[in-house]
Amino acid sequence: MMLVHFYEKPGCANNARQRRLLEAAGCQVLAHDLLREPWTADRLQAFFGDRRVAQWFNRAAPQVKSGAVRPDDLDAAAALALLLAEPLLIRRPLIEVDGWRTAGFDAAELAARFGLDLSGKAPAVCERSQPCPPPG
Repeated sequence: MMLVHFYEKPGCANNARQRRLLEAAGCQVLAHDLLREPWTADRLQAFFGDRRVAQWFNRAAPQVKSGAVRPDDLDAAAALALLLAEPLLIRRPLIEVDGWRTAGFDAAELAARFGLDLSGKAPAVCERSQPCPPPG
């Protein structure tokens, strides 16, 4: 059984649906609270791979939607500092399997890489028009 470390925002309906898809595909999913995780810049950056800095951000985050945070205008160092200070801005979920890491839920990539059947419906990005309520 494949062990998946799944860093999510508690209470996020899309993350819950994505986690259930992985479980239905036979994965053991260890859910972690993205907002309470003790991130470091190096550890967090490892999930982003060669993505552009703007792709590190949750486009549905209120600060991004309002224009208060403009991911396209940030360099890597400024972006990491901001993401560490405000974890709600991090694109989620963060997924780790046997040392491989990614940000965001790409069902096609996960299926191809690990031979999973993720044929159920799960959005690749948040489809909510309003932000999720705060956890707790």
